[in-house]
Amino acid sequence: MAEQKELQSKTTMILISFFLGGLGIDRFLMGYSNWWIKLITLGGCGIWSLIDFIMIATGSMKMADGRPLKS
Repeated sequence: MAEQKELQSKTTMILISFFLGGLGIDRFLMGYSNWWIKLITLGGCGIWSLIDFIMIATGSMKMADGRPLKS
């Protein structure tokens, strides 16, 4: 059984996504296994980083295991 990542704060994840989203750090902290793709492509030239930022800000992106982010 895989170990669960610590539940992250929504505010913290918004800030990390804005400043380090191109490196995939936001997805790594949320437990996603595909974070390295954003690192290699520098966030899909910024497009994937922007999409992730918007999804985190609106609350539609959850932790990899389906838990919502802390308010």
